[in-house]
Amino acid sequence: MHRLLILLAIVLAGLSGTGPASGAQDWVVVKADGRDYLTMDNIAEFYGLSAVKRNDREASASSGVRNIRTTAGSPDFFINNLKFILSYPAIERDGKVCISRLDLVKLVEPVMRPSRIKNAEPIDTVVLDAGHGGHDSGAMSIYGPERAFALDVVMRAKALLQATGLKVVLTRGDDTFISLEDRTRIANQYKRGIFIAVHFNAGGYGTGVESYTLAPRGVPSMMADGPAVSDFNDCRGNARDAENIALATATHAALVVKTRMFDRGLKRARFVVIRDITIPGVLIEGGFQTNPYDAKLIATAGYRQLLAQAILQAVQNYRRAVGNEQQLPTVVHTDESGKREPEKTAKRETPAPVKPSPGVKPAPVAPPSGN
Repeated sequence: MHRLLILLAIVLAGLSGTGPASGAQDWVVVKADGRDYLTMDNIAEFYGLSAVKRNDREASASSGVRNIRTTAGSPDFFINNLKFILSYPAIERDGKVCISRLDLVKLVEPVMRPSRIKNAEPIDTVVLDAGHGGHDSGAMSIYGPERAFALDVVMRAKALLQATGLKVVLTRGDDTFISLEDRTRIANQYKRGIFIAVHFNAGGYGTGVESYTLAPRGVPSMMADGPAVSDFNDCRGNARDAENIALATATHAALVVKTRMFDRGLKRARFVVIRDITIPGVLIEGGFQTNPYDAKLIATAGYRQLLAQAILQAVQNYRRAVGNEQQLPTVVHTDESGKREPEKTAKRETPAPVKPSPGVKPAPVAPPSGN
């Protein structure tokens, strides 16, 4: 089976207090399919990266340890080699690769400069949610049910987090069934909390780890068949869009670092437990119960301890990120032949809301609304 070897190093990127690069330029807005797009060239220059390099449909830019990469027609976007899934695939117009302004606002900006997230609450509580429970077994393998493995990870993470002085709340601490609504009700009692749901995947021979954050308003859920009118409904969790993606980034990076599993990316969905909470939240999938290799790992105490350690690291990195320090992951993906996988990246500040009026050169001032 084709697998990725992952070599990863965590680097401090020093992006916390600086403004846009002195060479920040006017933004060129490209209209396509009723949406605004911005060129990778604009983004790279604005964030002080090198000129964009092209390799067929791929566009990349870098500066020191920072790099971004994407490919026209692909939803995959890599920030310092960590894989994100764009709300809309990158496009190519007039020889330029572009990403949507919504992705720039809702993904790139909070990931690259989490310390600039407005009104981010200081964190003193972690709400851990072990998926399924009781009569709801979740995904099954020959080694056991998802509900048991998820609870074990949560109990291990609880011990690690409490050792650092954090308060830990469990939505379930034993093998009982807790409704989705009760899980969100528990989480919403803690204003200075973050929510981390632990699950394991199912589906053929799929492999690897992935993380989910709440889809922004107007963005289709990646678990749906396509766009729906309900995508434009207001969800309670969307008030925390910026914190959600920052927490999900810290969490997904830690998963990839600790487990060395195939990186399936950070994705968007509207699962009830991340849709209806009022604190930052993320849902992780720690491997596939239906894949013989993954399932055997999941059944080992050592692997589940790695997942618990990843949760601890995620919480620590998120708390730094929304303060004065920022920690960004760099992941190098290679396959067995040594070939690098397409990756993408993003930068620090975002362009102001602009309209593509002929002859007008808008200046970047503040992050756009993304609407």
